[in-house]
Amino acid sequence: MHRSYQPLKPVTNRYLQQRWDQRDLENHHRKVSSALPVVDTTGVRTPAHIQLKVKKQQGERLSIIDRDNRLLASRLADILASKGQVDHRNQYQRRSLNADKRWEELLLVSRQNQAIYQRITSRRSEYSRQLWLDDWQKAVRRCKDISCYPQGHANNQKSTRKEKFAAVKRTDQSESSSNPEV
Repeated sequence: MHRSYQPLKPVTNRYLQQRWDQRDLENHHRKVSSALPVVDTTGVRTPAHIQLKVKKQQGERLSIIDRDNRLLASRLADILASKGQVDHRNQYQRRSLNADKRWEELLLVSRQNQAIYQRITSRRSEYSRQLWLDDWQKAVRRCKDISCYPQGHANNQKSTRKEKFAAVKRTDQSESSSNPEV
């Protein structure tokens, strides 16, 4: 019983009374934290004309303008002294920042290519040309042996077939000259 909630007034339900009292306490804490003071304790506002210091800003602005005017006057004097000629030529050479690195890489690649070329040219071929020629001759001999018609016989025969489209222009000319009715 010593741990249970003990309300100040007698109640019928202690649990509900505890919840209501807790809600009232939280509401009180919220109001206290959001309370505003009744007395104004803020300092006196500084007037705008004292806060800005217009004269000092104006003096700084004038000094910047004077400096810019002097720079422009010196540039104009330089232009007048140079008789109005414009120096528009760039006298520097274009140079890449990584040209040396690219040149080294190019030399490295060329050396590697030369080494590969030397290895390839110094190596003897694994394929025998004579064996390939012998195989080809055997294949040709077999083709001749199994063919029905002898090889090269067609070249010796004279062609007796008439060609229909060989002289198309000649026939058009011969028709127009042989036909007197036109």
